[in-house]
Amino acid sequence: MMQMPKSLCALLAIALVLASCAIQRARVASEAKNSMVGMTKERVLACMGPPAQQATVGETEVWSYPSGGDTRTFGSAIASTNSSEHTNVFGSPTNAFGSTTASTSANVFGSSYSVHRYCVVNIVMTGGRVTAVNYTGRTGGWGSQGEQCAFAVQNCFQ
Repeated sequence: MMQMPKSLCALLAIALVLASCAIQRARVASEAKNSMVGMTKERVLACMGPPAQQATVGETEVWSYPSGGDTRTFGSAIASTNSSEHTNVFGSPTNAFGSTTASTSANVFGSSYSVHRYCVVNIVMTGGRVTAVNYTGRTGGWGSQGEQCAFAVQNCFQ
């Protein structure tokens, strides 16, 4: 049976912990969308602070809060080297002279891409009470949609 190196086990453990944190934040963001409905304007100010942007149309207000801002970069690289050495000997057995030729070449190919995750939390209020909570942006990854929104709403979530 083949054993995994300790460093690989440690990396897998760290990845598992980070993934579970993202899933937990996604759960908080999802549940906050429902639990914040009916909350007063004053309570939103107390738990989220003043909005970054605000719009009003008639009795309806929309407060916007930027949240998250995680950038993840994924990349790969492939490198190869080729080395060769040739020796040539000329002359008689008593008077030999030679030359050595060496060559080395390296080939490297790499690529990377970044994913910027962020969320804008829009709190919709009518008559001084929350009627809807909407999220826009690249709010998370597969299995963790909304996780970037949790940073803004987590203090309001009970």
